[in-house]
Amino acid sequence: MTGDPDMTGDQKPAVAGRHIVVMGVSGCGKTTIGDLVARELGVRFLDGDSLHPVENVAKMASGTPLTDADRWPWLATVGAELAAAGSAGLVLACSALKRSYRDAIRAQAPETIFLHLHGSPEVLGGRIEGRSGHFMPSTLLDSQLATLEPLDADEAGTVVDIAAPVEQVVAAALAGVAGWPAATTPDAPVSGTRAADAAAPFAVDLQSAPFNLDGEAIAWVESTIDSMSLEEKIGQLFINHNNDYSPEYLDGVLEQYHVGGMRYRPGPSAEVQEHIRYAQSKTRVPLLIASNPEMGGAGSCDDGTFVSTHLQAGSHPDKDIARQMGRVAGVETAALGCNWAFAPIVDIHYNWRNTVISTRAFGNTAEIVVERAKEYFDGISESPTVCAMKHFPGDGLDERDQHVVTSYNTFGYAEWTRTYGHVYREMIGHGVQSIMVGHIGAPDLSRHFRPGLAAKDILPATLAPELLQDLLRGELGFNGLILTDASQMIGLTQAMKRSELVPATIAAGCDMFLFFRNPAEDFGYMLDGYKTGVITDARLHDALRRILGLKASLGLHKAARESLVPPAEALQLIGSAAHRAVAAQIADKTVTLVKDTAGNLPITPATHKRIRLYGISGGADFTRADPLAHLDVVRDELEKAGFEVHVFKTAAQREAAGETGVNFMSVISEEATGDYAQKYDAAFVFANVKGFAQEAAIRIKWSTPMAAEIPWYATEVPTVFVSLNQPNHLIDVPMVKTAIHAHAGTPEAIRAAIEKIQGKSEFQGTFNENVFCDSFDTRL
Repeated sequence: MTGDPDMTGDQKPAVAGRHIVVMGVSGCGKTTIGDLVARELGVRFLDGDSLHPVENVAKMASGTPLTDADRWPWLATVGAELAAAGSAGLVLACSALKRSYRDAIRAQAPETIFLHLHGSPEVLGGRIEGRSGHFMPSTLLDSQLATLEPLDADEAGTVVDIAAPVEQVVAAALAGVAGWPAATTPDAPVSGTRAADAAAPFAVDLQSAPFNLDGEAIAWVESTIDSMSLEEKIGQLFINHNNDYSPEYLDGVLEQYHVGGMRYRPGPSAEVQEHIRYAQSKTRVPLLIASNPEMGGAGSCDDGTFVSTHLQAGSHPDKDIARQMGRVAGVETAALGCNWAFAPIVDIHYNWRNTVISTRAFGNTAEIVVERAKEYFDGISESPTVCAMKHFPGDGLDERDQHVVTSYNTFGYAEWTRTYGHVYREMIGHGVQSIMVGHIGAPDLSRHFRPGLAAKDILPATLAPELLQDLLRGELGFNGLILTDASQMIGLTQAMKRSELVPATIAAGCDMFLFFRNPAEDFGYMLDGYKTGVITDARLHDALRRILGLKASLGLHKAARESLVPPAEALQLIGSAAHRAVAAQIADKTVTLVKDTAGNLPITPATHKRIRLYGISGGADFTRADPLAHLDVVRDELEKAGFEVHVFKTAAQREAAGETGVNFMSVISEEATGDYAQKYDAAFVFANVKGFAQEAAIRIKWSTPMAAEIPWYATEVPTVFVSLNQPNHLIDVPMVKTAIHAHAGTPEAIRAAIEKIQGKSEFQGTFNENVFCDSFDTRL
């Protein structure tokens, strides 16, 4: 029945074990009231929207109503979440408009109480008009009200009018559910491979996803752990960064520190493969060998294939681009002997000022990130490789770079759940085996699980048990392996002393620690952390089970040692003609015309023979690569097309060539002359501005004050600006009327851009609003 149960005086109701669904049409306040009710009751809150599969989210975002066929699997998931909460209780927001929908939830969680937030059409309409960032547009309110079936007399629940102030609505809701009995659903048993860990929260279940181990593999995990010394157990927690290819170096790392995994400094593929082969031949327990294949095979070895950036793979309607990038990444890294990919990146690029993931995120919506990340994962999974998606709890809001300072995800719980939380839930459900945690704080999320947490106690996720355990393990149900991001990043090291933070990451819920700063010191800090109880025995052994479980899921425990790395002949796959053809096809699809407001295009040798060519780099970054190397490729391609190319040289370049008496003022005077348009028919600017980990955010850095290469000449001749990397350059060159994003400084991307400038092929790429940098003049 739906009448209000009795409640004595002002006493706050006891609520252990209750499963409550906050229901109602869009705009009734399910998330706001549900969250407040959960806080009052001391139980977890979950927004049911976060449980929708990505296909449902896309339909709702486009204003398309869901069908019942869309809803039934989602409602079953909602019910399963409630049932899984057991005696801990759960408050969950879900529209549950029809009796049949509520019955579907009760089929999974029979003791669910429904809290219906009722409002007049006028109240609801006003609230919808004032909200943003939600799936449901106000145009669907009428259809929802027509669909709504009020609670029947035989349904456990209560109705509350939302017209009252929020605190009164919450009080009425608490009173309404107080008298209903607590759920008697038994808690789900804590799964694990040893009874001794039964008391440990979120203990690993090696039989379940993503490990899916059989009895033989689990026995190998347990027997291997039992055979280890304490030092060997501590060593498994570390992933070394191999800065030296010599056998002596590897012998020292393996014999002294017993590491569980390695990443290496990229080099020629043959040297990399031999390096990995030697490491696997010398280790007692097979190694996880990680690579960073964010762009295909490039980045894992010097001769790997650059297929596309993540943003590039999200800049065309064809989602198969991401799958092809993953497929090439898997083939080429597996040929090297790698078995662990630190990818895909599942950050959402909300803030155009953020340049650390501006090209490394698939886009600026959760939907595009989920769609393309799944494709990448499926492509790379065709090879014997597991993935570590990154960077939980999500980069893309703060403009700063966690390499140089702690950054923050500032979304509130509800907004995070609808966006980043949705991405992580979808990818966990899709089978991702491990998650790299960023040195990114999340103040509102931490306070959701730890109300009253002081500002000084907000820690990066790598050190925050409420984010790793309560949220990632508990609410999102992640059973796989958690690793830190690189431990030298200031986003981590500014939080506490090194001696404290090393063991604190494992104690908080990470399973592996990425990179020594000083091997002897860090190993000692971790060992001391275990001996002093910072890392409990249960936490250490749970981490070890996840580490060895991941190795067993790859079949490393059964493989002959000599088969862990392919023969040298496999290197023929790296940078192959077939892979380069894939890269060329993707470049042709993704070169993007951002604007051509003056109608400058096409520009051909017949119409604009003489080209003044400017190169912009922002200077060399930590890779030490020549920042203007792309300009030679651009010049060559333009000349092949029939253009007459005149390359601009900065004052520094002219001085380096031996010229004397030159300075920035003299260069400006020589370049900016009244006869510019008589000397050149058009100007092309190719910008290849790269770099992160050295500054909080990057922008164009001109060669000198008031530099002669800044596009002052856009008023003199048709000027085309082409970015070969960053998407945010219009904030610095709003005066250009033709802007192209080619995404990469590869020969394939440059060639495709020049062909499209001439009108030889159509622009097919797409872009999001970040390119205009929230400024009106960038659109002109």
